[in-house]
Amino acid sequence: MKTIFVKDIAKKLLHNKRINLKKAVPTTVFLLAMFFLGRAAAETLAEARLTAGQPVSEQSGGGVSDAAELLSEAENWGLGFGKSGEKPTGNATIDEMKKYDAYYMADGDEKILYLTFDCGYENGNTEPILDALKKHNAQATFFVVGHFLESAPDVVKRMVEDGHTVGNHTYHHPDMSKISDTDSFSKEMNDVAALFREVTGTEMAMYYRPPQGKYSTANLQMAKDMGYSTFFWSLAYVDWNQDDQPSHEEALKKLTERIHPGAIVLLHSTSKTNGEIMDEILTKWEEMGYTFRTLADFVGEKDQGTPNKI
Repeated sequence: MKTIFVKDIAKKLLHNKRINLKKAVPTTVFLLAMFFLGRAAAETLAEARLTAGQPVSEQSGGGVSDAAELLSEAENWGLGFGKSGEKPTGNATIDEMKKYDAYYMADGDEKILYLTFDCGYENGNTEPILDALKKHNAQATFFVVGHFLESAPDVVKRMVEDGHTVGNHTYHHPDMSKISDTDSFSKEMNDVAALFREVTGTEMAMYYRPPQGKYSTANLQMAKDMGYSTFFWSLAYVDWNQDDQPSHEEALKKLTERIHPGAIVLLHSTSKTNGEIMDEILTKWEEMGYTFRTLADFVGEKDQGTPNKI
């Protein structure tokens, strides 16, 4: 439907000498009424689409450029940041997605951080990260793929021995948003969980991190039906590119400026920079008043309404 520019039409009516003013005023009032009725209808339709899971854009303020929306089709998780230290806005509608047991940060102003690492392969940088976590008595969640379990079983065993949580990052690290059948989705999840059980003799935590942050609401429902909670993130930076690793200064600047209460932090264990700065960044966060909690703590709080779900 084309937009009717009521103001322009009214001007033409009122400035046309051949039109009687007494006739022009009721016409203008009628057009204004139709305009506002149409606007109300559009808002009602948008709300109906949102409930049905269809795309609806919602502009967010506070200097955040990303629109918040819920998509039933494939989407890539992203964040919009306002001022330094403020909580970001995710690109999915928070309220609508609560039913999927999906999360990206905790609510409230308590200075708590949840550390998570995505583990695609092992290149010698995970051990320094584990050393720093142990020094600070900080527990984290490591989301692993099949290749990591196959190539670095001893590192995975150390994660468990050090008291960390190991979550599901799928077996082959595919674009899961393109997988629409339950059997294929379940196989990606079950295969890595089975290999973890074989390597460690323990069960993998029922926490899922979508590869590359790509997802669909159908995926989130499948994960929930399998008993998984899905974890995105509210703080990350470009640390995964081995050919262009950030300097220590760049990494520390981003990780201190963007930190906020209740953050789920995403880092990559393959990052040489992360391995080298982990002790320092944990120290800086502690000096800023932050403490570290586990995703088990996070999920345990969900019935009390503490976390935000996406």
